[in-house]
Amino acid sequence: MEIASLYEIFLGSKGLVTDTRKIEKNHLFFALVGEHFNGNKFAAQALEKGACYAVVDDANYHTGDRTILVKDSLKALQELATYHRQQLNIPILALTGSNGKTTTKELLNAVLSRRFNTVATIGNLNNHIGVPLTLLSMNQHTEFGIVEMGANHAKEIAFLCGIAMPDYGYITNFGKAHLEGFGSMEGVIQAKSELYQYLIENEKTIFYNVEDPIQKKKLMAYTKVYGFGLAKDNPISDINIELVQSHPFVSVHFNATEIQTNLIGAYNFTNIAAAICAGSYFKIDAHKIKEAISNYIPSNNRSQIVEKGNVKIILDAYNANPSSLQAALSNFADVDQSNKAVILGDMLELGPDAAKEHQHIVEVLAEYKLDNVYLIGENFYQTQGMQLKYRNFDEFKEAFPKALKDNKAKLYLIKGSRGMALERVLELF
Repeated sequence: MEIASLYEIFLGSKGLVTDTRKIEKNHLFFALVGEHFNGNKFAAQALEKGACYAVVDDANYHTGDRTILVKDSLKALQELATYHRQQLNIPILALTGSNGKTTTKELLNAVLSRRFNTVATIGNLNNHIGVPLTLLSMNQHTEFGIVEMGANHAKEIAFLCGIAMPDYGYITNFGKAHLEGFGSMEGVIQAKSELYQYLIENEKTIFYNVEDPIQKKKLMAYTKVYGFGLAKDNPISDINIELVQSHPFVSVHFNATEIQTNLIGAYNFTNIAAAICAGSYFKIDAHKIKEAISNYIPSNNRSQIVEKGNVKIILDAYNANPSSLQAALSNFADVDQSNKAVILGDMLELGPDAAKEHQHIVEVLAEYKLDNVYLIGENFYQTQGMQLKYRNFDEFKEAFPKALKDNKAKLYLIKGSRGMALERVLELF
């Protein structure tokens, strides 16, 4: 079936789904195939549950007029998303980076929605499936799209740009994330910069941090940029934003406006600044920007403040890599409070650098002289240091109740890679 014909079916449907558990009447079901699943097997069930059509790529499941056979369901999904994006013809801002993507995306959405009817990536649907689904969730009422792009290998960002065709772009930073896939820090920089490459080749606008030496160097010869400076009166920035304080919450100052946020840690400063920068570019009133950022409350295990009795917990269990973890520890060490404790889980996807990077974090912890430190996971277990270490979560779970009584800590930092699921620690308080 030609993509234009499939698009007409999509427009006549309630929307597109890839999970039969979410099907409602008149949904269009796409049967995707992965390493551990085969959506074709659920096509008949999707139709029984009310789907208008089921798109399959296995002839054995092409059972009637309401099944559409394509060569590759995933490729058809991606082509449909790009076709839809072209028909909508709305501005789209894409962002990527090693740390802070999702928080920045949420802040951008909060600010830009003060002027536009925006649609942004939900959660972390930022890969070769999530980006198409984000685009296809936009409709004729959408005025602005914000698309988060994640990657753990080279050429992925370039591929996602080909699908989303962004008009604006922002890279949060370049850090030690997904080293297993990128191979090195240089590999990270090259892969993330694929967004710059697309935008420059298509003469689109780039938002950037003028004080990031890597970004500054890469964009030196490009003119369609709008930059924010972190220092006062930076001569090469389009807007200057000043960090007022970072404990317990970040507050910033720009254009005679001070914003008190619900975000913890100086590492969130550039995420906030990027949203202010975009809001300024799109002529959103400073007071509306302030209102949007002040009212944003982090969720989904990202720098959340959780209170358990008389204990306060900074829950940052959504992700961790060497760059983000060191920033979080630095900020936590600066918090002026006694009786603090740190619970860290392994940083995953670091490949051959895993042992070195985990040992470095242990050495950083020793420098900060934090009294109560608990390390969970095989990587941390192999490190050399005086901290309490547990091979897995079950070992920690068994030992922690006694430690909780003994350490008298009133403030905790919990951080680890998503695969460690450290939000489970909350149940132990």
